[in-house]
Amino acid sequence: MTEEQPSLGNDGNDAQNHDEIETKVDTTDHEEASCHTESTKDPATDSKEGVEEDEDSKTGKTSETGETGEEEDDDDGEEEEDEDEDEEEEDEEPKLKYARLTQHMGAAYRNGDATSAFLVAGDKMIVGTHNGNIHIIQLPDFQPLLVYQAHTASVTNISISPYPPPSLPASLKSDAVNRVVSQASSRPMSKQSDGSPAGQRRSRELPQVPNIPSNNIFIGTSSMDGNVRVQPLIELRDVQLRNFARPVQAIALSPDFKNDRTYLSGGTAGSLVLTVGAPQGRSTSSTTGTAVAAASGWLGSIGIGANTGKDTVLHSGEGTISTIKWSLSGKYVVWLNEHGIKIMRTKLHLDTADIEDAWKRVGHIDRPQTDEWEEMAGVWKGRAEWIDDQAIGSEEVAKENDALGALSPAAAKLSQQAQRHDKAIERLLVGWGGTIWIIHVHPGGVGVGKHAGERSIGRAEIVKILRMDCIISGISLYTQTLLLVLAYCKPDDEEDDEIEKAKEHKRSGSGEPSGGIRRRNNAQAPELRLIDLTSQAEVDKDSLPVNRFERLSSNDYHLGILPANRAASVVASRGTLETLAGFGTDMWNVAVNPRSLFSSGASIRSRDSNDAASSPRAGNTTGSIRAAPRLASKTVHPNLVKPGAKIFIHSPYDCILGTKRDLGDHLEWLLEHQRYTDAWELLNEHPEIMNAPSGDFSGTLPSSPNQRPSTADDFYEETSSMVDDHIRFMNSSAEKEKRRIGELWIQELVEEGDWVRAAQVAAKVVNTPHQWEKWIYTFAGAKKFDEIVDYMPPEPMHPPIRGTVYEIVLGHYIQTDKPRFKELLDRWGTELFDANEVSIALENQLKFRDVREDSVEDGEKGRDWRIVKESLARLHEVSGRYREALKCYIRLQDADSAMRLIRDNHLADAVTDDVISFIALRVPEAELSRMSIAELEEATSEAITLLVDEARRGLIKPEVVVRQLEEKDLNLYLYFYFRGLWQDFRDQPVDESISLVDEFADLAVHIFARFDRELLMDFLKVSTSYTFEEAVQECEQLNFIPELVYLYSKTGRMKQALYLIIDRLGDVSQAISFAKEQDDPDLWEDLLEYSMDKPRFIRALLEEVGTSINPITLVRRIPEGLEIPGLREGLKHIMKEHEIQYSISSGVARVLRSEVAAAQNQLRSGQRKGIKFEVITHAHDHVDVEVKDIPNLAAAAKLSSPSATPRTIETGTATPTEAPDINTLTNNNPSGNGPESEHDHREIKPGHCAKCREPFTEWETETLVGFACGHVFHITHLLEYLYPGQAADPAVVGNGDEDRSRGGRFVGSKVTHARLIRDRIEGGCPVCRGKRELVEGGHE
Repeated sequence: MTEEQPSLGNDGNDAQNHDEIETKVDTTDHEEASCHTESTKDPATDSKEGVEEDEDSKTGKTSETGETGEEEDDDDGEEEEDEDEDEEEEDEEPKLKYARLTQHMGAAYRNGDATSAFLVAGDKMIVGTHNGNIHIIQLPDFQPLLVYQAHTASVTNISISPYPPPSLPASLKSDAVNRVVSQASSRPMSKQSDGSPAGQRRSRELPQVPNIPSNNIFIGTSSMDGNVRVQPLIELRDVQLRNFARPVQAIALSPDFKNDRTYLSGGTAGSLVLTVGAPQGRSTSSTTGTAVAAASGWLGSIGIGANTGKDTVLHSGEGTISTIKWSLSGKYVVWLNEHGIKIMRTKLHLDTADIEDAWKRVGHIDRPQTDEWEEMAGVWKGRAEWIDDQAIGSEEVAKENDALGALSPAAAKLSQQAQRHDKAIERLLVGWGGTIWIIHVHPGGVGVGKHAGERSIGRAEIVKILRMDCIISGISLYTQTLLLVLAYCKPDDEEDDEIEKAKEHKRSGSGEPSGGIRRRNNAQAPELRLIDLTSQAEVDKDSLPVNRFERLSSNDYHLGILPANRAASVVASRGTLETLAGFGTDMWNVAVNPRSLFSSGASIRSRDSNDAASSPRAGNTTGSIRAAPRLASKTVHPNLVKPGAKIFIHSPYDCILGTKRDLGDHLEWLLEHQRYTDAWELLNEHPEIMNAPSGDFSGTLPSSPNQRPSTADDFYEETSSMVDDHIRFMNSSAEKEKRRIGELWIQELVEEGDWVRAAQVAAKVVNTPHQWEKWIYTFAGAKKFDEIVDYMPPEPMHPPIRGTVYEIVLGHYIQTDKPRFKELLDRWGTELFDANEVSIALENQLKFRDVREDSVEDGEKGRDWRIVKESLARLHEVSGRYREALKCYIRLQDADSAMRLIRDNHLADAVTDDVISFIALRVPEAELSRMSIAELEEATSEAITLLVDEARRGLIKPEVVVRQLEEKDLNLYLYFYFRGLWQDFRDQPVDESISLVDEFADLAVHIFARFDRELLMDFLKVSTSYTFEEAVQECEQLNFIPELVYLYSKTGRMKQALYLIIDRLGDVSQAISFAKEQDDPDLWEDLLEYSMDKPRFIRALLEEVGTSINPITLVRRIPEGLEIPGLREGLKHIMKEHEIQYSISSGVARVLRSEVAAAQNQLRSGQRKGIKFEVITHAHDHVDVEVKDIPNLAAAAKLSSPSATPRTIETGTATPTEAPDINTLTNNNPSGNGPESEHDHREIKPGHCAKCREPFTEWETETLVGFACGHVFHITHLLEYLYPGQAADPAVVGNGDEDRSRGGRFVGSKVTHARLIRDRIEGGCPVCRGKRELVEGGHE
């Protein structure tokens, strides 16, 4: 493909520049393209073959489908194989996908008919056949809407108005729906046609098409029979049929045909004819250029004669006109003849002042001036397409709008102005022969610059010219940057032959078809190409598997496109109407064809049914129209439902739909080419691929509201569904497909021997236990454990993988690689496998000495042995065999694990079998000889502490520990143990602990004497269980004098101890201290006697003896004349000490006297203090009412004293004998020797007994006892409170029989009674004392 510099205008010299460029041309005769009578096989039957595309058809390999073709020679076969190999090497994914629609259009191919013209727009597909029939098919479900015979020969072109047709509104009003329903219901029902005239008349009744916006169109068709027919789809009788006496190749209805009744036509006569205002419902003949036609037109225009419409020849004399296209705006029209491309301004959208510009030519583009073009210009059918920017550039417009947001306001404004200017420009694509023109048509206006003041009607600008190596059978713009070309290619060796045929055709001057398709079985399949307009590179090329392509020419193919936005509205149109109207597909069929409700076969006409279609008449405008047969299929083609533009490729025997490949197609292509990596990743990112919409159109309609009402059981159903969410996810179609693709992916890698990559992929794509088991066994069978083991699931799955799989892998590494086994055991949870099975395998390693403690692996001694032991310990712990695990940890000297296991599972008694190893848990065997005592003490402290604690609890007996340590002569460990036991004993209260060391007292003396003298002295002083003789002997051997002094003093050998201090130690201070401790006069005498001839001792005695002995006695015993250094200081010191002692004693005496005097004054003041006791007096008729519980029998049986008189609550004059306990602050009585009393939570009020809470009366007969705190008691209640459970002493309580003097007791009896009471209540107020004890107890 090459690009030429654009040229425009009438200058034909520019076209000469292209002569040197070679192109492949199609020289197929026009007559061959239009004839079809030799075909004897039903195309509908052929269309069923090859529905699915295969690799051969995609790569251009041809095959015979209808008849037996010529045999291919070996050279051709080899060339095709080479081409297949080349294309397989490229292996590029196509941009489009294809589906054959022929099976949906069976009615168009009935009776051996073949299609010759094609148009798709909106929700309609219109097909013209070689028999002159027009089939209008409803999209997207391919339901035939209307069939009528428009011509008696091949249909050459189809045009509709308006283009594109109006779409169904998004929301239909109810009156519109009712109107459609009423039309369907009000149509007369006709029975099946019979042979009678009445039956024939009924059968000729015109079918009705629903009056909806998308059906309100006009269909114009041209034919080789010289007729042009304009048929409205709704008002079927308002048809226009015009005969031009020459084959008409092209027709273009005005976009506003409904109002202006205007269309353009042209054909082999070479004239571009404008027809305006042709009458409806009749056929007219228009032989343009004759006097009759001129007179008829002139008389009709002034109202004289028949008004048959007006025909105007706008252009002529430049050969056959092959294509006419009205622009989308209606302002311009383009047509192609043998000389080039012409663009003309129409009368639409012209101001009144500019009406004279109507039908003036805007531009002319010459065809290339070459010999080939000279011969083939009249044969090749030009293809022209006005670009609909709104339909194509939606995505690009969105991107431009986003880009505008990033610009400055000024730049954005300029960009928007440029966009508005571009929208005023109409773009045109022309494909003709092997050349493509991209033309911009600029609107007219007042000129600028050197053309200032001049007014132009517009201008055409060639933007780009492209040269192709094929004949262009169709062209359109797929996107703003991609050009879509339907290419017809043929062998090079036929070019000369085709040119000769074209010359003969031109010389014959015949516009009639030749009467049959000449058999040529060497044509190639057509190709659909995508070309990047920017780089001019071919982006994609697909060979189309068209039936019988070997005998077709370039003019037999047609290309139609439904833009993305209009294709979406096609799907929505029918569903919207049916949904809002409330009737389904069957009612829709009745609305279109009421007769189908009673007889589905009434509308199907066969060749022998005496139908008007079998005997067509050109002059009849209505007799050939019939309703289309309704197909049984009511489904939508899935490719029409998907978003994106729809590309229709049409041939006489086939209709192929091309659409943009979506993710599902991309996935299918990846799988076909075994690119499983990309396929799996694609499906993982887009699981919605597997939820693609089905072809059933009923799925797009809203379902009827037949849901059952909600019940209470719905809650439980929802709960159950939540539990099954994971299962549903795993069983979704996307997950199943991912698993299938993953299996293929892994299998491919395994077959290639890439086990490492296969294992990585398995970790990514395998997610079910069954798959994991399969692939792990596959790797294990190939001895590829190392490749798969790192990717095996380390956590349990649901459902889980069988443990045998993991056990096999672990068993392999137990035998071959124990460090790797340990790594796996740390990574995998023990719930993945049977721990007992793995433990048995490890124990066998130890049992059969496959690993030994002294073996060396990789320079490390006992590495494998340690791994086996550690693994066994962990597995035993998991299995609940804690004692075995503890033994392993102790053997491994794993102190942390051992201690944790002991604490968590209370296994302290399990260490008694090997106490030494337990103590040495943190003592490295190799470092033992080099460790200091402090280091050993720190290393063994935790174990020793545990042994001591358990010994106190009685779990580990000390004799077990001592025996094992003595057997191994581990005196240092024994010292740590004895010290721990002794310190534990010393930390406990003396009366609550028992020294566990006393059982081994003599051994403890021996151990302490060797390692800790201080502890030895403490033990000798506290313990009484050791043998003194043994202790003395031990101390004498070690020359421990202080210890011997203590032992001698403890056995009464004071003088011997003193002489040891004086003679062996020479420590006079210690001797004085020893004498002070013993406080024995004889010992002092011995010390003085021994010291009198030693000045140093005498001075020490003077300084340190203090007041222990009489200083006069000491001074008198000093020998006269003995020189004593420091004698003066010594005497001063002893005198000073005595003076200080005297001063202290005097001060203490004075303080004591002052404190005694203060206490006596306080006592006397308290004794003189008066205490106020309140007595409540009630009125004579007062009754005291109080609610009390029923007293229990035990309490009722207790009487305060024999003389106590029961009080009645009503009168308030009796003395209570039993009342609740008043102690509200403590549960125990103050004396602490009685049972707990019941609490009385009532507040103690003044004038009430603090025990019974009863008020005092004026005539109390019982003694009242009051305290300084204000609490007052009945004497009996006070004694009960202080001495519960004891009978009251009558002498203390007193009685009414005592001697009285004038109503009172005698003074003597009063004093005696007071003395007795004082002795009984010497502790003070029991209530206040209880409070003090409670407070003091709370602070302790």
